[in-house]
Amino acid sequence: MSTDQANGGEGTTSMSQVAAHAIREGIIEGRYPPGSRLRERDLSETLQMSRIPVREALRQLEVEGFVTTSPNRGAVVTQLTMRDVVELFDLRLSLEVLAARQAALAVAKGGAGDKLQQLLVAALRATRSGDIVAIRQINTEIHAEIVAMAGNSLLTTTMAPLLGRMRWVFALTADRDPEVEYTEHRALCDAIYAGNPDLAGALALAHIEHGRAPSLEGLSKVLPASQLRPIHTGPPENRCPLRGRTQGKMPPCADWSEPLRQPSLRASSW
Repeated sequence: MSTDQANGGEGTTSMSQVAAHAIREGIIEGRYPPGSRLRERDLSETLQMSRIPVREALRQLEVEGFVTTSPNRGAVVTQLTMRDVVELFDLRLSLEVLAARQAALAVAKGGAGDKLQQLLVAALRATRSGDIVAIRQINTEIHAEIVAMAGNSLLTTTMAPLLGRMRWVFALTADRDPEVEYTEHRALCDAIYAGNPDLAGALALAHIEHGRAPSLEGLSKVLPASQLRPIHTGPPENRCPLRGRTQGKMPPCADWSEPLRQPSLRASSW
């Protein structure tokens, strides 16, 4: 009898979480490319567990958007589209700006902790050493901690799968300068620790917009040339709340419904 079967429901749930984490990381890191089949038997052998928690993990990953199931093929890795990426950035503009503001308000009321500061120290260390894997992981943890500091359980629940999908998106795109990333995170966290919600919200918005343009540009280049046909003029101009001037206009874009191909793994760009 397998460990998860022997432990009953609680063990199965725990094992399904382990399986979901392993499969999710495999998708983000490119070991399971978009469109590839995820067979329960193969996964259970790889993860050395029964098929029950693997099946539950695949259901969870379908909810998170990493996996798509169909009667004919079973579970396959979701094929991201440009439309998916645009929608993710749009959600971040609303939810992460809210999180930054609420985190600053919480600090102003005496709710500051030191975990965010510790993450910034780790981020600086990883940036100086050029550890791309560590940079990607720590950047994710910084954004997750800001959401946690907001103290809104519904926001935390909503953001959890989005943060995972953004890690996936940034693994597909060209890098941003890690030092620029760190500088932006440092400024945002300083505003939060200062208890300044307006500045924190503005910096969060600017940080997301600074990552949007290069990400969309990089992703559009991995589409086959035959699929790059303009269908609309793209999103409206973005304005930086800190400078009060236009930061650039998205050019006519590809068909947002076209799937992306999996290029080589690169650093994240938060």
